[in-house]
Amino acid sequence: MYDMSNIDKLATLKTHSPEALAAFQALDKAALGDGAIPKKYKELMALAVALTTQCPYCLEIHKGEAKKAGATDEELSETVFIATALRAGAALTHGTHIL
Repeated sequence: MYDMSNIDKLATLKTHSPEALAAFQALDKAALGDGAIPKKYKELMALAVALTTQCPYCLEIHKGEAKKAGATDEELSETVFIATALRAGAALTHGTHIL
């Protein structure tokens, strides 16, 4: 189901909804560009979110962007465990709702 070539189909979305796609792309660029938080850290955050949402496209894209921004394998590994801890923590705290 997941194939990175599906990203090429964004062109179809642009044809049918150009303003919406342009707005999304502008938000994405603004949110992930250098600012008070450097791009490398933003990309590591994006990876942590992608790990929790389990979006394979986001994982592939933001892994590449994080590496381009200078992220090391050690930083990527720590990001995996941050996401793991948060996801497990969410299951733990939501478990209190069933007691």
